[in-house]
Amino acid sequence: MVAHIRSLIDQGQLKPGDRLPAERELAVHIGVSRPSVRAGLRALAAMGVVQSRHGAGTFIRSGPPVLGSEPLSFLAALHGFTRDEMFEARRVLEVGVAGLAAERATGEHLASTAEEITGMYASLEEPLAFLRHDIRFHRAIATASGNPILASLVEMVSALFYETRRKTASRAHDLRESAEMHRAIYNALRVRDVDRSRQAMNDHLVLAQQRQHLEDASAASDGEPPAPEPLEAAARAAASARDLLAGELSVHQPTPVRARSMTVGSRRAPMTRARA
Repeated sequence: MVAHIRSLIDQGQLKPGDRLPAERELAVHIGVSRPSVRAGLRALAAMGVVQSRHGAGTFIRSGPPVLGSEPLSFLAALHGFTRDEMFEARRVLEVGVAGLAAERATGEHLASTAEEITGMYASLEEPLAFLRHDIRFHRAIATASGNPILASLVEMVSALFYETRRKTASRAHDLRESAEMHRAIYNALRVRDVDRSRQAMNDHLVLAQQRQHLEDASAASDGEPPAPEPLEAAARAAASARDLLAGELSVHQPTPVRARSMTVGSRRAPMTRARA
């Protein structure tokens, strides 16, 4: 099943937004059982290839590519990623992304980042709401980079970061300072200053890392339990984060296309027999 769908994509017979035939039709034409079809669809969904829409069917995912966070979260659970490692990874990714965004951001991209900054200032007394605007701000910059690979990586890492940070977000104190640093990044992007954008992003991430260490120290002196580190139970955490943040950087979903027999969109997909 998975190999067959991959083959159709490679041949250009399936494209983003195309609707797959019903499970029964797939089973008959591929020559596998319906449970095998369902298992294959679940695997494809986990890889971000297909998307099920209630009452409409299963579609090849459209919009920017999405990398599932589950593989990274399992590695976190297995190897015990630390907060410092997470921030180090974010700096490697997001400093470069900020430079690209300064060169490539459109007016629409800039409007999206400005909207999230406005949300941050409106949420200075609500740490969780502030965090959601924070995550969306960084994802918007990644999208503005114009590189879908980098945007997917930033989204994957941010899902894991969000789930761990939301457990300690209430410890944050000077959220206005954080909002100001995000505004500095935006201002650099707006004037197309690559070096300044990179530096502002680096400064923000370094300060955020330092602030979270200070929060832990303050909490420990008050007798609170330490923040979870390494990132235990990350597999469940990242899956939860993905659901909580789903749609927050929404993309346009095309109107479902009806599929009759084995026709995909306006094309007929050759459904040869293949193993699941």
